[in-house]
Amino acid sequence: MSTPQDRQSGLATSRPHSARVYDYILGGKDHYPVDAETGDAMCRHWPALPVHMMENRRFMHRAGRFLAEECGIRQFLDVGTGLPTPPNLHQVVQEVTPESHVVYVDNDPIVLAHARALLQSSAEGATAYVDADMHDPDAILGSQEFRELIDLNRPVGLMVIGIMHFILPPDDRRLITRLLDPLPSGSYLAMTIGTADFAPEEVNRVAQEYRRQGMPFVLRDRETATSFFDGLELQDPGVTQVHTWRPGPEQSAVDGRDIAMYGAVARKP
Repeated sequence: MSTPQDRQSGLATSRPHSARVYDYILGGKDHYPVDAETGDAMCRHWPALPVHMMENRRFMHRAGRFLAEECGIRQFLDVGTGLPTPPNLHQVVQEVTPESHVVYVDNDPIVLAHARALLQSSAEGATAYVDADMHDPDAILGSQEFRELIDLNRPVGLMVIGIMHFILPPDDRRLITRLLDPLPSGSYLAMTIGTADFAPEEVNRVAQEYRRQGMPFVLRDRETATSFFDGLELQDPGVTQVHTWRPGPEQSAVDGRDIAMYGAVARKP
């Protein structure tokens, strides 16, 4: 999901872009020298940043699989999709249930340019991409793609992964509420929320670098992160660092000081 600075610059290469910086740090190829310079500066502040970003993505994989496999969710709304780095959400959930529908939402120009990769659905399922801003949830919910692929008579998995640190209060709660309100009982919210609880000095320096580059950035403690799920039924193990949420074998060697993200999945009653 782009920041206001991103939306003003479009595909301009003279200033860093949040999606491209993320791509660079994770070893991708869709970035420019200014993004690499910004990513290098952030990694000097906190060398664990690539590990942190990878574990955030792995949380999305595990949460998506949990919703498809254990909760019976067959339709997903992924807001703030980011660059389409495989495996994407539809690849994870359609491996479990090929008939799943996935609607991706982002408004980063770089993501839009690569959106075709997000549309390679299984034959039984369907995917769509909505070019819309999370700050305008009505545009998401009113889009033709959402109306065609999402049946609001059946539960939906709302995925909000790795973007809340770019959404400042009070917009953050208003946006989540607006997206959840039309979803029926039995829907789920899967979300990750940035924090400085575990490596405050290093993570706050990274946050300052984002802000210095014109990208709004906010970190939240565990109490604040948990409050996003008020009124919902948290699924075990509740709000935890992302690498400890239903971890797989690959999470066993992860140092908690290297992870600055809480994650949780909760059911709408």
